[in-house]
Amino acid sequence: MSLQGKRVALLEARMSGELSTMVERQGGIAYSVPAVRETPVESSDETAAFVEALCAKRFDLVIFMTGVGASALLKEAETRGQHDAAIAALRGTTTVCRGPKPVAVLRRNGVQVNITAAEPHTTVEVLQALESIDLRGKSVGLIHYGERNDAIAEGLRQRGAAVHEICLYEWRLPDDVAPLRQLIGEIIDGKVDALAVTSQIQIRHLFQIADTLDRHSALADALNRKVVVAAVGPVCAAALRSFGVIPHVQPSHPKMGPMMIALADYFDLTAR
Repeated sequence: MSLQGKRVALLEARMSGELSTMVERQGGIAYSVPAVRETPVESSDETAAFVEALCAKRFDLVIFMTGVGASALLKEAETRGQHDAAIAALRGTTTVCRGPKPVAVLRRNGVQVNITAAEPHTTVEVLQALESIDLRGKSVGLIHYGERNDAIAEGLRQRGAAVHEICLYEWRLPDDVAPLRQLIGEIIDGKVDALAVTSQIQIRHLFQIADTLDRHSALADALNRKVVVAAVGPVCAAALRSFGVIPHVQPSHPKMGPMMIALADYFDLTAR
């Protein structure tokens, strides 16, 4: 119970309930303030062309960056009456997953996963996982997360691949940003013991709101001096550093469970 009485701010949206439960099991007080809203992108000619190319089996490889993206692609195919064709096409191509969430989506739909990036599941590991494959002249379907990842697309092109990209949902601020404004004030006032960051966009949005309040520097200073900041993995840690914040905690495995255990261990060790 090393988080006993600690007030832990959580920026996670989709799995806020699960993360709150983890905090409470450690004796902490979960303070959930979602910083991101995942919004489906309206269907377009680009979307239709991508689904058509997939169903026509024109892709040699298909890369899934997130489970949300994988689910969105199959839903789009179903909307167009091409779900079975999309599943059949995926079963006949090389599928690549950045992490465990897209793996779970594909397996639920009876699609094999040929290549999975190693931890910590960043762009670097995805490109490393493909090093043994000659991509020259290969057609690669790339399903992004909530924004386009130019680094992976460029990395694939440098290896000679013809990259066909699609972004099926977007990361946006919540409709109501008042809770984020309140959180920023409480962090600066020292009313929060810890902040858990599970994606880079969360911290970017937090500082975006701080900028509108002219409290960017005050927030960064408070996160360095008054609050224990936990980053789920290296991408989150890098995002924090880009805003001048050095994370105190980063788990050896980039998952929420290990992050909360590491945060509890940090408080336990500092208390001693």
